[in-house]
Amino acid sequence: MIIMIVDIIRQVIYLLVLLKVVLSYFMDPYHPFRQSIDRMIDPLLNPIRQILPSVGRFDFSPIVLIVLVEIISFIIKSLLS
Repeated sequence: MIIMIVDIIRQVIYLLVLLKVVLSYFMDPYHPFRQSIDRMIDPLLNPIRQILPSVGRFDFSPIVLIVLVEIISFIIKSLLS
């Protein structure tokens, strides 16, 4: 049961990060839908951005967040099974 919840949370975070990245290219930053996605994901990305600054126009924090979520998910599932 807990493993399923961990998987769902992992997938939701992954999809929200992916949606944030895609919307950043096509949607106005002041659009209400984009702002709501940003409010959900930016608290997870901001600590990574403080450690890993963007390189030119590229922001690698979404990739780092996805990798961290995968690692944490793997560790939790390993401990529970």
